Order: sequence, then structure tokens, then C-alpha cells
Amino acid sequence: MLSFKNKLKKSIEDKSSNLCVGIDIDKNHFSSDVKLQDLKEYSLKVVDSTREFAAAYKPNLAFFEEWGSEGLVWLEELIQEIGNEHIIIADAKRGDIGNSAKHYANAFFNHFNCDAITVNPYMGADSIEPFCSNPEKGVYVLCVTSNPSASKIQDDSFKNVIDLTNNTNQNKNVGLVVGATKMEKMEEVRALSKLPFLIPGIGAQGGDLENTIKINEQFIESTLINVSRSIIFADDISAAAREFLEKMRGCVEG
Repeated sequence: MLSFKNKLKKSIEDKSSNLCVGIDIDKNHFSSDVKLQDLKEYSLKVVDSTREFAAAYKPNLAFFEEWGSEGLVWLEELIQEIGNEHIIIADAKRGDIGNSAKHYANAFFNHFNCDAITVNPYMGADSIEPFCSNPEKGVYVLCVTSNPSASKIQDDSFKNVIDLTNNTNQNKNVGLVVGATKMEKMEEVRALSKLPFLIPGIGAQGGDLENTIKINEQFIESTLINVSRSIIFADDISAAAREFLEKMRGCVEG
């Protein structure tokens, strides 16, 4: 089996793409009488429309869990539809310690068969290490996020998060979540870390694609740029994904 590091690199190279499509199927985007089956069908349409353009997919657990057990069945079906040719990241933001974290890891890596998961580092190394034990599975640790109020906590702690991830990266399967709406912070983090980045905030949130590529150009083979709403809710999903990928490739080549 490929290590997560090598599978990530291979997926990016094979697709000539750093695009991660965020599957945030918000029921509020649809009519008030939308049914779960409608959302399932829409999510499968998103995958089918973007498969040739995406290196990775990132289902956000919030939009599945709110449907209870049926939502988790939907997640299983979606992951099966995506298959093994793309990186699948569970955007779960889990952050518990010890035995609890081991059970979360077992759920997402062994039951749902995701390749990676997002993790909240607030509880320290104990909340990260159980996810890192298998080199075939990846962990993206929240470092600098795009939400406006994050700076109240993150401005003083992101360097500690970098140290934490460096210390828990024995299996070379740890990365960082770094939002694209804060270029100065991204530059600071990149100057201190060579880890893979998962970068949200481009698209509907207004992050700068060109500068994001420039900051990460030396690490482009391990960088994923997540786009959700501006692709998955476009009138023509396939065209939106293609257009974004062409812009991304232009920035990389330029």
C-alpha cells in the first residue's frame, strides 16, 4: 500500500491538479422541502462532474451528521462513489484525547475508508497522535483558519501548532490547514513549515489564488487548494471546476 505522502503526491501528479473539491451540501441552498435523497443525488452529480479535475474531495461532516444515521449512510455511499483514485479527506475537525481519538481514527480510516482527516489541536499532542500511527492515512491539523474571529486565538498559538505537528510527524503523514484569506499568516506558516498544506478560503470566501500558489510554489506537489461553494453550486459544475483548474495551472506555470 502507498503511504499517504506518496498517494497525495501521485494524485496531484496524475490529475495535474491541486484542486480539492469540498462537498458541503448545505440543505439551505435548496428549496425548503428538499429531501435527503435529493441531496444524495446532487452530491453524486458533484463527484461525477468534477472527477477529471479534482485531486481530492473533502466531505464536510456537518452536512451529513445533521441527518443522523441516514446521513452517515449517505457519506458511506458518497465515499464509495468517489472510489480509490482520489484523496478523500474527512472534514471532521475531531479533537479528543487518548482512547476516544483512537475510536475516531478507527471510524474514519477503517470504517469510512477516508485517506485523511482534519483535526483540532487544542487538546495537544494527545489529540493528534492516535490519528498519525498509520503512515497510509493522513492528518491535517488546523493551524490558521479563514473565519474572521480565529485570530483572537490563532495569532498567538499557530507557532505552537507548527511545533506540535513537527513533533508528531514521525510517519510523514501530517499536514496543516492554512486559510487563504490571510496571506501574511500563510507566508509566516510556510516559512516555518515544509508540511503539506490543505488550503480553504479560495472561491466564495475571496482568497487570492495567485498569491497562494506563489507562497507554496516550492511545495506544490503536496499542496491541496479546497474550493466548495463556487464549484459545487455553480450552474455548470463541470465548467466551474475546469475553469478553476485552468486558472490554477496558469498560476503554477507562470
